[in-house]
Amino acid sequence: MDAELEKLVEAGKLTKRAAEHLEKLKPGTYCLHKSWGFGQVAEWNLLLNQIVINFQGKKGHLMQLAYAAEHLTVIPPDHFLARKATDLGSIKEQLKKDPAGIVRNVLESLGGSATQSQIGQLMLGDLFTEAEWKRWWDSTKKTLKTEGYFLVPSKKTDPIQLRAEKVSRADELVTFFNQARQPKEKAAALDEIIKFHGEFSDPASQLQPIVNEIEELAARNQRFNPALVLELIIARDDLLQRCPALQSSNPELTLARLIEEEESRLTTILPKLASAKERRILQVLPSALGPQWTVRAFQLMQSNQARAVAQIPRVFVEAGQQAELRAFIYRGIREHSATSEVLTWLGKERAGEWRDLVTPDLLGAILSALERDQHNENSRGSKLRDLVLEDRQFIPDMFAGAEASVARDAMRRLMLTPVFDELTKRSLLARIIKLYPELETVITGEQKEEKTESLVVSWSSLDKRRSEYEDLINRKIPENSKEIGVARSYGDLRENFEFKAAKEMQAVLMRRKSELEIMLQRARGTNFENPDTLQVSIGTIVMLRDTDGNEETYTVLGAWDSEPDQRIISYQTAIGQALLGRKVGDTVDLNTDQGSRSFEIIGIDPAAVDVSVQEPELETQAEAIGVT
Repeated sequence: MDAELEKLVEAGKLTKRAAEHLEKLKPGTYCLHKSWGFGQVAEWNLLLNQIVINFQGKKGHLMQLAYAAEHLTVIPPDHFLARKATDLGSIKEQLKKDPAGIVRNVLESLGGSATQSQIGQLMLGDLFTEAEWKRWWDSTKKTLKTEGYFLVPSKKTDPIQLRAEKVSRADELVTFFNQARQPKEKAAALDEIIKFHGEFSDPASQLQPIVNEIEELAARNQRFNPALVLELIIARDDLLQRCPALQSSNPELTLARLIEEEESRLTTILPKLASAKERRILQVLPSALGPQWTVRAFQLMQSNQARAVAQIPRVFVEAGQQAELRAFIYRGIREHSATSEVLTWLGKERAGEWRDLVTPDLLGAILSALERDQHNENSRGSKLRDLVLEDRQFIPDMFAGAEASVARDAMRRLMLTPVFDELTKRSLLARIIKLYPELETVITGEQKEEKTESLVVSWSSLDKRRSEYEDLINRKIPENSKEIGVARSYGDLRENFEFKAAKEMQAVLMRRKSELEIMLQRARGTNFENPDTLQVSIGTIVMLRDTDGNEETYTVLGAWDSEPDQRIISYQTAIGQALLGRKVGDTVDLNTDQGSRSFEIIGIDPAAVDVSVQEPELETQAEAIGVT
């Protein structure tokens, strides 16, 4: 021990243990402090009972000897931080040539394990920028997984560990699978096994137990977690295909059988799966469900799930049944029952084989879908809205080759919709006028007249919109005003996320308030009592018979009363417009699932009277906003 340190021990100024630790902290030694980080001992001043440390960003820091002995950790010359301080150039060179060696050095310096974040902290600044570090780490991580000396977890927050002995990737993957406790973790481990199946030298002995466990796990979970079971069986089939030496212990547990058994739950199951696995299930629908698979496929498309809507058409094409899909979409457009996701998909795919469906009727279906979505908080109509606004060729494509009279009707429908503000409407109308300059008078000379055109609606649908308006005025808008006030009190509005969010919501609420006021001002409520049954009119049930003797029935009701699944249609739909004014014995051409068909009107009966009546307080509210 240094003679001066011995004197301090003898004088009782240092403990022997502290002196022994200080002996290792001679000038030039590198060290670590929990708060100040990496440093180097600059000098001793034993006379003043001090030691001088040069920390990064804190040079010449004085520290009492006893404190230094307790709080400083000596690091060896081969420690990663010491190497950076003494030979940064060689580290930069090793980063390129031997990235795994660098990680080994870092892990050894940090006790054998470290998280990705901890490793990054040592690299950023003097070795990498943030972007450079991410690229280097993505490449290096793949190398570490093949080395065998590094345990690289799937979660970023879990530590990477340095192994004493090399472990093959195959053994590592099997270990991951066996150690997984949750079924979802086992499914993830199974995906990795499939990905690297070629690294198993004896699949029959290494992987057969895994196949058996997968099937047992699937059998136990089918009732409570069908999405997981489908995922496991897809993975099992992939593994069996890649490794012919493996065999199923439950060959009756097939993907087709599972789909058949879970048919009624597919709408809720599919969104829980990854896109590729959802596509696999959809591709098996024809063989699993037989001729009725199209019915389920149409229901999945109507569920308004973007992935299913995008993938199901491919299944129809592969099955050679695109004509059925075309008829389904055509009917949805004509009856204004197509969902936002279906219409968005059609708009994006319109340049292909579905081009014939992009007609002026499509604009009416889009406006109806957007109007429905206004009342559905979980809707995804914003995608459709964005497509209409941002794809400037979309509307012109709809009207290519259409007659001016058809374009005029579409323009009037667009002018009446509450889903766009006036400025946006003018922008969209301009795209039609560019094709039909003679129709400019529709917005310059007739706009005022069109705005005042009334809508016939049921009292029940009118009451719903009145209730929404009342909720906006009495609850949502006042609550939003309070939120704005609270958010404003948080300070700097430029960096105040709460304030910005509240102001954006204010704009949404005020826009909706304006839209509802316009809708309510134009609405004329009715209970459909005593309709004119001498001809098809609003509030009648129309019975039709085609040339083959097949009969169909439509109920023609108000502008907001459409329920296509129950054959209840708005008088504003294409079918409603085609039927209005027709009498018993008249023949009318309607577009159906089977294409254009001729029908004879064989009966006209009054529809059920709307049971909702206008309450006195609602009448007062209606008068306050101009509704008669």
